[in-house]
Amino acid sequence: MLFRQTASALFVKNVAMSGCGTRSRPARSDMTTGAGRRISALLAAGLLALSGCSSSSLEADLQPIGNSKRPAATSAAPNVAKLPAPGNGRYGDRKPVDFGKRHPDRYPVHGIDVSKWQGDIDWAEVRKAGIAFAFMKATEGGDHTDSRFESYWRGARAAGIAHAPYHFYYFCRPAREQAAWFIANVPRQSVQMPPVLDVEWNHASKTCTSRPDPHTVREEMKVWMEIVGRHYGKRPIIYTPVDFHRENLDGHFKDHQFWLRSVAAHPQDIYPDHPWSFWQYTGTGMMNGIKGDTDINAFAGNKQQWREWLKKYAR
Repeated sequence: MLFRQTASALFVKNVAMSGCGTRSRPARSDMTTGAGRRISALLAAGLLALSGCSSSSLEADLQPIGNSKRPAATSAAPNVAKLPAPGNGRYGDRKPVDFGKRHPDRYPVHGIDVSKWQGDIDWAEVRKAGIAFAFMKATEGGDHTDSRFESYWRGARAAGIAHAPYHFYYFCRPAREQAAWFIANVPRQSVQMPPVLDVEWNHASKTCTSRPDPHTVREEMKVWMEIVGRHYGKRPIIYTPVDFHRENLDGHFKDHQFWLRSVAAHPQDIYPDHPWSFWQYTGTGMMNGIKGDTDINAFAGNKQQWREWLKKYAR
């Protein structure tokens, strides 16, 4: 109990000292003229310049490459064509699939996400393999930390790989407690890219089978992201798989960046008309410097857009 009170007190102090957290207002729907759109864009740019937080979605300049036309939503499952390992992509895959024309290799910037289950990582080898960014598990719920987090973020930083921590949300604990736990265990210097809130149903959990209604899910997410965003001066990224997204998030959090899981088809086939910044395209990837399966991700833009993204959202 004393630890929680101390963590909460530190959090309140840090929030009071932070000038971040104000969200930019969305453009008015009646600004349909060219002049109106230009004014709206200028106002949005001005707000971004004045704010230390990351802000709106990446619709303007970081849409998925070649995604000018998007298919209508469909409930049909993608036709998954499996390939023999290690596949025909940039990196090997123990269980590769054929993505067709929308293969993740169309995107030049790739990264990984890791937790303690990856064991020892040779970050220099990972860097040589062309990996540009890494998400790493830091905390879960309100009483669990990943034992490899500190060594991972320090190793990634030493290798020159952009990095960010993520929190695995636990639906049987208040969001405020989880935010305080994250802040107590994640130093600011480890948050190079914006922190990530990982929201998904945990089918394997032995201690929490609760599935709150969508409104409650979204309200608790807002609490966590507001607290954490204020503390670190960066608006959190949302990670989610398709089932959780469809049940709880579709049409919401349009002012946040998304990291979407889609391991059998391109995100535009699975999350129609939904902007995204990062695409987790495999959970069985093969990577130099890491033993065993590795999650691999693509950034939704070219190398120049990646440099611009880092300049805007990372430090």
